[in-house]
Amino acid sequence: MDPLPRLTAEETAARLGIKVETLYAYVSRGSIARERTPSGSSFDPLEIEKFAADRARRRPAAGAAGIGKTGHLAARPLMVLDTDIALIEDDELYFRGRAVRELAREHSFEQVASWIWEGAFADEAFPGSRPLAESLEGETLLDRLGRAIARQAAEDPLRYDLDRAVLATTARRIVAAEVSGAGGAGDGEIAARLWDALVPRGSDPWGIPVLDAALVLLIDHDLAISTLAARAAASARSSIYGAVQSALGAMDSALHGNASREAAGLLRRVMRDEQPRSALAALVAETGRAVPGFGQPMYRGEDPRATEIFRLLRGHDAAAPVLAAVASLADEMRSRVGRHPNIDLALAAFTLSAGMTDDCGPAIFAIGRTVG
Repeated sequence: MDPLPRLTAEETAARLGIKVETLYAYVSRGSIARERTPSGSSFDPLEIEKFAADRARRRPAAGAAGIGKTGHLAARPLMVLDTDIALIEDDELYFRGRAVRELAREHSFEQVASWIWEGAFADEAFPGSRPLAESLEGETLLDRLGRAIARQAAEDPLRYDLDRAVLATTARRIVAAEVSGAGGAGDGEIAARLWDALVPRGSDPWGIPVLDAALVLLIDHDLAISTLAARAAASARSSIYGAVQSALGAMDSALHGNASREAAGLLRRVMRDEQPRSALAALVAETGRAVPGFGQPMYRGEDPRATEIFRLLRGHDAAAPVLAAVASLADEMRSRVGRHPNIDLALAAFTLSAGMTDDCGPAIFAIGRTVG
């Protein structure tokens, strides 16, 4: 068996957002173990992940995200602040007093969107979707969502109308435009349109209910950076189109909207028979960032949104090998690092089970979060 990848002192310091001198101070106090080699000190990536997780738990809950002393982004939550929609309490997520897992089981995405925007669970149809005519070289699905919103804004004579009666109609147009950007067409339910756009043609529609639930579960969650970006734009009386596009720009990052794409890559490694510990160590060594798909500082245990998606995936043959990879990675991360699966890992597990590309997770995330 090949030896596990190791981190250099410089890589370890960058991962922790500290100076190399500070790293060696931790070593001298026995907080971090190292191995001496002819080429210098080396460090166990998973031990460093555990150290980073322990440090994050010791920080004040209201600490702000920022730039570490080495210039690297400190991967911690912006702040713990309930939005007008979401409340996180006792390891459960609530939308306006209703547990989000119950909402996802009892109501469709369309119904929850109507409830969020207008206060009633209505089966209000979203406008039809018409796919973008072409793809640009190097374009991601998030890029296409933004381009579709820009097209819809240009065609909307009421784009700057901020009257509440108009905003819900405009919001439905924006979500339908995003589905267009993802390749969806027609006028059916949003989950069905997305499924047809994102999975290989002719696939069994087993995953439509899972996708519908995922969209509901993703509607809102604390003051994420994309939510903050949308609110900042709205505070300047931006159009609703401008606010959503600001959020999409903030979402296009490895630490937020794109995390499920990186988590899908991790799952693929394990599904190719790479040992979980080796795959985790290699990923930390390669990226210098936290392991994607694990850890959510708002919850002591597993992210309840992830729990619900995993529950929905069980029993589907297509999901069995993916869930096996999830379990092996979760066991390793729980025992070595003390971190549990989050929504990004669950979204990655779903997209892999459905035969979608790794780019689809961020698009699903963005469309669900647009409602919030």
